[in-house]
Amino acid sequence: MKTPLIKQIWQQIKEPLDGWLMLFLGLIFAVSMVLLYSANNQSFDKIDNKLIYTAMALTVMWVIARMRPQSVMNFAPPIYVLGVLLLIAVHFKGITVNGSTRWLSLGVTRIQPSEILKIALPMMLAWFFQKYELSLRWWHYLIAAAIMLVPVGLVLKQPDLGTALLIAAAGFFVLFFAGLPWKVILAGAVMAAASLPIVWNHLHDYQRKRVLTLIDPTTDPLGTGYHIIQSMIAIGSGGPWGKGWLNGTQTHLDYIPERTTDFIFAVYSEEFGLAGNAVLLTLYLLILSRAMMITASAQTLYGRLMAGSITMSFFVYAFVNMGMVSGILPVVGVPLPFMSYGGTASVTLFIGMGMLMGISNLRR
Repeated sequence: MKTPLIKQIWQQIKEPLDGWLMLFLGLIFAVSMVLLYSANNQSFDKIDNKLIYTAMALTVMWVIARMRPQSVMNFAPPIYVLGVLLLIAVHFKGITVNGSTRWLSLGVTRIQPSEILKIALPMMLAWFFQKYELSLRWWHYLIAAAIMLVPVGLVLKQPDLGTALLIAAAGFFVLFFAGLPWKVILAGAVMAAASLPIVWNHLHDYQRKRVLTLIDPTTDPLGTGYHIIQSMIAIGSGGPWGKGWLNGTQTHLDYIPERTTDFIFAVYSEEFGLAGNAVLLTLYLLILSRAMMITASAQTLYGRLMAGSITMSFFVYAFVNMGMVSGILPVVGVPLPFMSYGGTASVTLFIGMGMLMGISNLRR
């Protein structure tokens, strides 16, 4: 009598979940837990916290995966407005860490509202284009651009250039999949290139140093260049097969800064080498491949725009993190998806996966 009931419960749990995505996410999560134990000096405190955050995130993902995309779409305007209001609250009541005001205290915990906009902005834009699907005009793209610039501008004020660029990228992908003409994209690229001198003059000193450090990190080896130099040493010293789990010297002699968050890829590369990197990249590519299949088969414009934005944003997060740790991109503080330690970012990523699964379920 118990066995059919257990099977029925299990069937209800797994029904909205995409088997392939769950498999790949589970493998990355397993790798991240093993790596976090090493990166945190063989301590379980951050592992315990990550397990709690992941359990919460999986619950939210499961709930969203069960919902029809059209139902989720109806929450886009209020979530977007809430996200913008929280960003405004950060400006007045935010917590300042290392010169940047990005966090908002909720008493028992604190959140980073800019992470919410990574999902809320593409949701809002996809909702907007779905609403005007049959009557799109050029000025709709201008309104969409304005919707995008509001949160991006607020995040730039924190200042948080890296997150602002990621939010802008998520919004741009929606515009792109909504049919933004190539001539507009090329014109925008030319204008962006022409405005670089003006942008340079408006960057904060630490942001300019990051760009200059990218060109030659040895100009300030104990300051702004320290992160890149140490991470590159760790990656190179890993060699083809790595030094082995718990045997990374750069890691355990505390040379790698932020080794459980932004620079966890350097820890992974040192301990598991090029072979380990190939495995991790394969897992990321498998997630991207599955997400692109879901995007291509989406039944509605909203589903296609959201799935496309989530997929491309996931690619950008992974590429930017690995690029900055490897020294080919400036250090912008972007975590490695599903590998880095972090609460709000992890929940946001799992919400995106839940939306992908919900869009995929619509075909059934």
